[in-house]
Amino acid sequence: MLIVDDHPANLKLLDFVLARQGYEVRTAPDAEEALKMLQDWQPRMILLDLQMPGMGGLEMARRLKADPATQGILLVAVTGAAMKGDDQIALEFGCDAYLSKPIDTRTLPDFVAQLLVKSAPPGVL
Repeated sequence: MLIVDDHPANLKLLDFVLARQGYEVRTAPDAEEALKMLQDWQPRMILLDLQMPGMGGLEMARRLKADPATQGILLVAVTGAAMKGDDQIALEFGCDAYLSKPIDTRTLPDFVAQLLVKSAPPGVL
């Protein structure tokens, strides 16, 4: 799993919570760094902050879903500036799910597990 967020505290918290559940977690402070990481490694899921300096999460999602090499990665849009309709916009840009900040760390592992189970090919988990 890859977590992309420009706030170090968010990266650290999400990394801690998900690694405790046994997920292999890597982090990137921005979309550009994340795209570099994806050249050599492909996670099943990316938690993607939508509001970042430089390339935003929506643009990154659009690029990933347009590329056959990365279009199968589950994308979870994460934002602290949640407005009505943002979830629909994220889905239109290719995100598979949407979370608003602050993230409830008690329910996050179940949320992630459910998405992974729903998206797994038959016979794979």
